[in-house]
Parts: sequence; C-alpha cells; structure tokens
Amino acid sequence: MFLACGDALYDVFPGDSASSGQITLNGTVGGSPLNVAIGMARLGLETGYLTANSKDALGQKLAKHLESNGVSTQFLAPSDLNTSLAMIALNDQGHPSYSFYLEGCADVSLTLEQCPDPAKFQAISLGSYSTVVQPCATTLAWFANEAKDSALIAYDPNIRPSIQPDRSVWQATVEKLGSIAHVMKLSDEDIAFLAPESSIEEYAKRCLELGPRWVFVTQGGEGSQVFGQNGEHFNVAAPKIDVIDTVGAGDTFQAAMIFEIFEQGGPAMLDTLDAERVCRFASHAAALTCERVGADLPTRAAIAERWSL
Repeated sequence: MFLACGDALYDVFPGDSASSGQITLNGTVGGSPLNVAIGMARLGLETGYLTANSKDALGQKLAKHLESNGVSTQFLAPSDLNTSLAMIALNDQGHPSYSFYLEGCADVSLTLEQCPDPAKFQAISLGSYSTVVQPCATTLAWFANEAKDSALIAYDPNIRPSIQPDRSVWQATVEKLGSIAHVMKLSDEDIAFLAPESSIEEYAKRCLELGPRWVFVTQGGEGSQVFGQNGEHFNVAAPKIDVIDTVGAGDTFQAAMIFEIFEQGGPAMLDTLDAERVCRFASHAAALTCERVGADLPTRAAIAERWSL
C-alpha cells in the first residue's frame, strides 16, 4: 500500500456577496499531503492516509471524501480536536495565498502511538506544515525514518511561511527529512524562501548532499528540473495550457512522480530511473490540474486522453 501523511483541513474560498458586511464561504477538503493521497488513488495506486482526524462534522465529511476517492481511511486516528481551516485568496494569475487556522487542531496533533506499522507500506509521501508543527512534526520524522529501509520516502517541503515564518525551522526540517528521503520535490518558491541567495541548481545540489537519489524542482510555467546524485540534470518544458488556477498542481506533481517511479520498478530501480520521463509525466499531470478549478487531481485515464506521453 501507498501512504500519504499529514495535513487534513478545509480550503475555504471567500465568494461574492450582496452586502459589504457579508461574506460567502465555499469550503473544500484540502491539505497538500491529502491531495497527494487522492492523486495517487486516482492514478490507480492502493493508497491510505495517515492523520489525526477530528470527530466533528467537518472531519467526518473529510473521511467520507477520502473514501469516495478510493483512499483507505483505516489510518485516520480519531480526535476530539477541531478540524483545521485554510482561508485562500487567488490573485489575477490564479496563484493562491493562505491564512491558516490550525492551532490546537486535530491534524497537527498526531502522536507516535497513533501510527501504523511503518513496514506495511511501499511508499510514504510527506510534507507541508504537518512537518513543522508539533507534535506531528516529530511523529512524521520518526515514522519516515522507521520506514525508509522498506518504503520509498518522498518528501515535499511545500513551505507555508504564514504558519511558520521562521526560515530556520523549515531549513532544519529540510535537513532532517532530506536525510531520510529517497526523492525530494521542491518548488522554485520553496527554494526562494529556504535559500534566497542560491540558484535552483545550487540548492538542489545542497539537497542531494543530504542523501536523496533524486531532487525534482517545479517552476510553474517555466517547467521543471531534476537533479541526480551522479550528476544527472534534465530540464522539462511545461505544457502550454490556459491556467484556471494552480491550487493542487504541486501535489499532483508529487503523486504522479511517485506513480511513475513505481511504473519504472520502484525504489530498487532508482539508480536506473528515467528521471526525465518522471518529470515529463508529472508535469503533464499537474498541467491538467491547472486547467481545472481547485485541487481536482486527474486520473490516469484523463492524463492519457489529454496527452500522448
């Protein structure tokens, strides 16, 4: 089974209203790692999700949403805490900004005792704010380290400065989880926050020194790059599309990256991986999400219908 771990919240989008004193809200189940879980399931991978999930109405609806998308909920740990919320605003280019409400909420409360056997999984994906908010951060680092000898560990920092503005906390987390992961995926925005003085190539090479075999970097409309331990470096152009919004694009890339790695044989074949093909497949999958409203990740059939890869 494949597993994603961490954030479990609602993305809340303000809407138009008739009065300046009113606001309408549209909530959608979200969370970067949760999106990855749904993305892997839609690509046909047997997938579960690990988080502490609220017993409140929002948490129960979240669990049903996972089930309806083919994601196993057997690893959801019931919690009496509230469900986290993220208020999202989109700019004219469709890029989101976030305000989070998660202090004392369920998904960041995950403890070691709530984790399943780490040896049960073929791949584990983790990242975003759940890796820097305690006690969940310590729990996930332990869990990934315990699983690294039997599972592919895929780490996407997915920096959220509005939750943790201290750059040094994120940098320390990247160093810790980067030393555990087999593959890392970062965005150019992540790198700009983590190391504003570094180029993409310089920072990717610093990440490789931590230990992962491959480091993937997404650059939105500029495409993506991948760097390898043996000096490999590939650039992949972004597909030409009309962008609706970019919510979930990075999560789609992560899910599709993991899928394609296993299409090529999984962690045992990382040294002979066609990383350029992984980048191309993940980029085209992410492009489909950008043509849709919200984090609506594509199925394998939708990717095959849209692109000849």
